[in-house]
Amino acid sequence: MTSAPGPVDQPQPAPGSVHPVPVGAVSTSPGPTGLASAGEVPADPATGGSGPVGWPTSPPDGYVAPEPDRITRFVLRLYERSPRWAVPLAAVGCVAIGMGYALLSNPTHAAPDAAPTCLLKLTTGLDCPGCGGTRALWYVLHADLPAAARHHFLFVFALPFLAYLFVAWAGNQAFGWRLPELRLSSKVIVGFMGAWLAFSVLRNLPWAPFTSLYV
Repeated sequence: MTSAPGPVDQPQPAPGSVHPVPVGAVSTSPGPTGLASAGEVPADPATGGSGPVGWPTSPPDGYVAPEPDRITRFVLRLYERSPRWAVPLAAVGCVAIGMGYALLSNPTHAAPDAAPTCLLKLTTGLDCPGCGGTRALWYVLHADLPAAARHHFLFVFALPFLAYLFVAWAGNQAFGWRLPELRLSSKVIVGFMGAWLAFSVLRNLPWAPFTSLYV
């Protein structure tokens, strides 16, 4: 009488010997070359990261990152050592210079071809997209909004939004203020640029009522 077939007893390897891997099995331990088993991605010994074999995970040999020039190093060093309110203060200084120029030059009494003037207007007689902006600023500083809008309506319209964006940015940089963020979508920006372009064209048309926009 024969016994039922059972599992074949596998011979036990001797101490210190390598365990044999059956055919078709997948080893889960790294081989002698340090490569991972099937299904795993070998690690790059240079960076410690992993990636498919053959993919560059580090800059090629011989690559040297360019050194920044003296001006760049000076600016970076100055920025790192400057207090947080230095950049907003410099921006406020630029705005103050523009306002001071508008107040001192009084562009409302200057001739259209007086220097400095718009090159496009001087050569073609046409208003450029920014023509009238300095005069509009002069009237805004003198609290004459109708006259300012007459010289550049879109500048007067955008001025409150620009002022709020500047105050929010400068306050955050200098004092850590967290003012409500003014979100302008791409559609709003594109729409404003389109209106500015249309305004720049209409103000140069030689027919009424567009002639009232010419400055």
